[in-house]
Amino acid sequence: MTAAIPTPALQEELATVTPATITGRTRKRLTSRWASLIALIIAVLWTLPTFGLLLTSFRPELDIRTSGWWNWFSDPELTLANYDEVLYGGTSLSTYFVNSLVITVPSVVIPVSIACLASYAFAWMKFPFRDTLFVAVFALQIVPLQVALLPLLRMFVDADLAGTFWPLWISHTIFALPLAIFLLHNFFKEVPGELMEAARVDGAGHVTIFLRIMLPLVTPAIAAFTIFQFLWVWNDLLVAISMTPGAQDVQPLTARLAELSGSRGSTWHLLSAGAFVSIVVPVIVFLFLQRYFVRGLLAGSVKG
Repeated sequence: MTAAIPTPALQEELATVTPATITGRTRKRLTSRWASLIALIIAVLWTLPTFGLLLTSFRPELDIRTSGWWNWFSDPELTLANYDEVLYGGTSLSTYFVNSLVITVPSVVIPVSIACLASYAFAWMKFPFRDTLFVAVFALQIVPLQVALLPLLRMFVDADLAGTFWPLWISHTIFALPLAIFLLHNFFKEVPGELMEAARVDGAGHVTIFLRIMLPLVTPAIAAFTIFQFLWVWNDLLVAISMTPGAQDVQPLTARLAELSGSRGSTWHLLSAGAFVSIVVPVIVFLFLQRYFVRGLLAGSVKG
């Protein structure tokens, strides 16, 4: 068989197709008016509930009970009574807010630190049963966390750790490690082997390579997982109420928010203020780390 010879017209068309022209066409499609309009509509629909929650949190209790937040535009009236009651009144949400910070920060730092070390070891260090251990760690992701809650709680009670922050820190670390190791291992593995060989030729050991070469290269991936872990721990309710039964001194913000409405819904008007207080920290964290978050999601998708 002989290969088909392109016609002169086709050859001229192929000559105009370059990576630059392809990129330009793709960018033009992605930045079209329709795409911008759709993105704007999605942004409005996504932001509207948050705006309604914010506006409701500043409305008087009677207005919240009798009308929707959109009626504020016809009868504008704002008050700080809801926030004053939530933060400094009988609700004492400020204490639970501090508890959430105390729970979340170690529950993010500990698993991310361990996952970085383990991911580097699985990716670039040779030791017996390395692949078997990695598959075992990966397989732990299929174990539902609900199955492990009761055995873990019994262990913590036997170890006299009940009523402290340790059960929450350890539980969140255990549940986060399998996914963290799996994700970060892929990013560590994508680092070119030639770079590792050059570092070893210069006399660098594993500690130097990990601290000076690997960590700067995988920082976007670490930041992306840090955001996921922070949001999961901060918004967690199941592990919080399971590991702190009756220990209100160490319960996070979500546990108190679940009780704000009362047994008969008598104080549900405070939920809007309390809910908005709970989302302030995650929003701030995401805004500060969003560029690393996008880089971490796109890392490895484009070469060159």
